[in-house]
Amino acid sequence: MVETRRRQIEAVASSLFREQGYAGTSVRDIARGLAIQGASLYAHVASKEDVLWAIVRRAADQFEAAADEADRATRGATAPGRLEALVQAHVGVLTIDVGQASVFVREWRSLSTERRARMGARRDAYEGRWRALIADGSRTGAFAPADAPLAATYLLTALNGIVTWYRPDGPLSPRAIAAEYVALSLRALGAGRP
Repeated sequence: MVETRRRQIEAVASSLFREQGYAGTSVRDIARGLAIQGASLYAHVASKEDVLWAIVRRAADQFEAAADEADRATRGATAPGRLEALVQAHVGVLTIDVGQASVFVREWRSLSTERRARMGARRDAYEGRWRALIADGSRTGAFAPADAPLAATYLLTALNGIVTWYRPDGPLSPRAIAAEYVALSLRALGAGRP
């Protein structure tokens, strides 16, 4: 029951943080979204930042787990094949819970200094996967020569932009979005160029 209530709190907070921003959302707003008194919320969470931390941490765990699975599934594959799996994994996490993903992408900087540093290190490590893959593809000729850190930032910025427009009831399925973003990413990196 406690875990279920925490998930409910995080779901309501994700929606509010996405719509109003972290700074624009009060504890009272979250409580109102749950139809409880503000003071009752503190029986489940210590602070608004703790809710943000839980949301961001869960999203980071999901991105890392999806990337780990993509890596396992494509071990020994070409750089374009590995990139395809990584893009599909990333889009999958973005679209499975767009509220949580949006908070992860846009609101993590609202964390306290220590938590922001910890999450920044995790985000840097995640981006490092992309950099290494792009560098490998450039080195082997599978991709055009590219500045791997800049190319990784370019791809992740484009992918993370999905949270600003994606709707589960929209015209494109997560699979269709992933397929388009795979094609765009491979073209951007010059895969299969003459």
